[in-house]
Amino acid sequence: MMMKTGAVVKATAGKECGRYFAVVKTEERFVFIADGRKRKLSSPKRKNPKHLGFTGNFIEINDITDKKLRNVLGNLGTP
Repeated sequence: MMMKTGAVVKATAGKECGRYFAVVKTEERFVFIADGRKRKLSSPKRKNPKHLGFTGNFIEINDITDKKLRNVLGNLGTP
């Protein structure tokens, strides 16, 4: 399944396993994710989509700040 920009995902592998992120950019084989805390929108983490689980939620990431991203992920019940 191809991830789309704005998808809320849960990391299933790596140091950030179990944390929630938003997809901010997609490339051919990778997606870039951010959570507004450790991974800011200005420096997202490159991740293989195989290591992410789609939660079924989408957020609008156009003109969003790190603080707003943290709040949105928190309001979705994600730590």
